[in-house]
Amino acid sequence: MTAVLSAPVCAVSPFATVSGCDLEVPLVQGGTCTYANFDYAASAPALAAVTDRVTNLLPYYASVHRGAGYASRVSTACYESARESVSRFVCAANDQVVVFTRNTTDSLNLLAACVPGDTVVLDIEHHANLLAWQRRGRRVVTAAATIEATIDRIEAELCAKPAALLAITGASNVTGEVLPIARLARLAHRWGARILVDAAQLAPHRRIDLQACGVDYLALSGHKLYAPFGAGVLVGRRDWLDAAEPYLAGGGAVREVTTTGTEWAPAPQRHEAGSPNVLGVAALAAACDALGGLDDSAVRSHERELCARLRDGLSVLPGVELLRVFADSADCVGIVAFTVAGHEPGAVAAYLSAEHGIGVRDGRFCAHPLLARLGYDSAVRASIGLGTSSADVDRLITAVAQLVGSGPAWGYGKADGQWNPVPETRPFPGADTGDGSAPCQLGAEVR
Repeated sequence: MTAVLSAPVCAVSPFATVSGCDLEVPLVQGGTCTYANFDYAASAPALAAVTDRVTNLLPYYASVHRGAGYASRVSTACYESARESVSRFVCAANDQVVVFTRNTTDSLNLLAACVPGDTVVLDIEHHANLLAWQRRGRRVVTAAATIEATIDRIEAELCAKPAALLAITGASNVTGEVLPIARLARLAHRWGARILVDAAQLAPHRRIDLQACGVDYLALSGHKLYAPFGAGVLVGRRDWLDAAEPYLAGGGAVREVTTTGTEWAPAPQRHEAGSPNVLGVAALAAACDALGGLDDSAVRSHERELCARLRDGLSVLPGVELLRVFADSADCVGIVAFTVAGHEPGAVAAYLSAEHGIGVRDGRFCAHPLLARLGYDSAVRASIGLGTSSADVDRLITAVAQLVGSGPAWGYGKADGQWNPVPETRPFPGADTGDGSAPCQLGAEVR
């Protein structure tokens, strides 16, 4: 069986400026092929502009805010100017500060310790936006079958009992469905609450204007924004951040320390104790600068065409079912989750990788309540990014069609919850063999 495909939208992505776009990977049956990355939603590869900026900064890497040497001055200037890049990228208001963190989860946990009251969340959220509030007055609203009915439920909850914050995802990390954040911001403010947007999945695909949308707080991760160097950000209104206890107690977060007390600095320094991740922050700023310079309409059009091509190609295959939360969702970022009847998602992912050189994600995507309410134990997720081409999409559709039509050509087994080829014939570079020479060979059979 083969899927029916129209002429390619484009043979190569017009935005193929990411590392690894020409990566050759081994196949279990022998030979190699160019890697087709459909796992952007988990961790996106670095933009060329990001790796260039990190490479240029490395010779100047030094202490930040703590040295008079030239390298230290350069590192400090780079670190502080990164706040301007992030602020400009999300159109932050004058009273919103940029706090650098490790990732979105870190940002949400930081804010959770600052909120003076209850937080309302949906049950469709990523675990980061569920668990952060668990010990701090979390009120969970069950999403309805439509966005409209879900908004009604959120308003009913805010109306029934005052809340300090509405914490909402910008785009589902499972289905890519985008929520109307400007409308939700107006709703939250109407009932005296502020709004936080988990933009981990939204920011890599959509330009966000915090002022135009009325969003009070926003969290995102560099590793999903083409800056995989361990930095994230929380952007938000200063008052709660200034009033809260420091996220970490340590150097850099203080104005004055005595043996009997401490005068803490205001935000953002108040919540950035310790030696900062200078390279990660520089990478994040570079990604914001590079993405901000792209034609947003062209990027969205490219993504829309590829997503439609992928959904159309998969939906006609027997036994393939696409996941969806809302019947009335009109906009989605580049994420498509699906299942294949008769094949565990983990086995599908292993097959795509081993026999076709295609990388996807399988599992519950740190969104267990959402998968449960959709009626799935797990699924396969294909996510699209700037380096994705129509040729990549066609490869994925064809590979799934072959699986549906004739099954895998190789054997697969499950051990410790992980599906693997049996036997595994591909080498895995990067593992230490003890002498620094050949990569390790994972050839043991899985029984």
